[in-house]
Amino acid sequence: MKLASVAVATASLACAQGFLAPAARCPTSTSSGFTGHAPTCDSHESRRSHTVVMMGRRAEKIARTKEKGDLKRTKIFARIGKKIIMAVKAGGPSEDANKLLSDLIKEAKLYNVPKDNIQRAIKRATEGTQGDYKENSYEAYGHGGIGLIITALTDNVNRANADIRTLGTKKGLKMASSGSVAFQFTRRGKIEVNAVLDEEQVIEAAIAADVDDVEVVEGEEEGTSWVLTDPSMLSMLVDGLAAVGITGEPSLAHIPNEVVEVSDVDMELNLAAIEALEGLDDVDQVEHNMA
Repeated sequence: MKLASVAVATASLACAQGFLAPAARCPTSTSSGFTGHAPTCDSHESRRSHTVVMMGRRAEKIARTKEKGDLKRTKIFARIGKKIIMAVKAGGPSEDANKLLSDLIKEAKLYNVPKDNIQRAIKRATEGTQGDYKENSYEAYGHGGIGLIITALTDNVNRANADIRTLGTKKGLKMASSGSVAFQFTRRGKIEVNAVLDEEQVIEAAIAADVDDVEVVEGEEEGTSWVLTDPSMLSMLVDGLAAVGITGEPSLAHIPNEVVEVSDVDMELNLAAIEALEGLDDVDQVEHNMA
């Protein structure tokens, strides 16, 4: 049994927040001759402005976090829809006869994908008007020497290739040849759970499900966990955890073998590049090894 507890640290996409310098205070004389400091009207105005600025920054951070969550949800829905189309084209629209389709529909339900979205994807595949989707990966070096793996799920490879390379270069990334970055990562099955898990409980559930490779690590957000396993065992682990009341969002992920420390400036540049790439319709996800 392979067990590890790894802290996975990722930076928030929100800008780093600073504080204004303390408000200036003007000297004033007291009856004892002692020179004290009393707030002036300007200092009251400064504190008021300070409060407004801090509230504005907090609101901006909340808004950006919400936007990231909304984008992630949209990407997940789009990814599952595209994969359903691929599965139907390959094996037909029957869940009973098409195990891949059946598994994808189960995954869609875990992510709360609306039933209408699922049926619409199946219909698009059976009508024959939808082009074939292909999954392509692109590798790049970011600011400070980090590695990035950009995964696209597209029905137009030429468009995706041009958009990703153009935007990556514009954001200061160095596009790399296949394999030059990927070796810094390990492909793993991942289940994201919105809770801090008890490792012993996860291990027992994995053993009961005949899964002999499991890791419990901290998630990207506070109060969350990732359960990692061999990709071939992901489905069994999902079922095993569900049997003990643990549910989450399963996916395949590139997990960094080691993380790379970068400066604050490089971090902001990398986060801006990642955010821009994730905004492309053809891009499914962007993974990195930045600490």
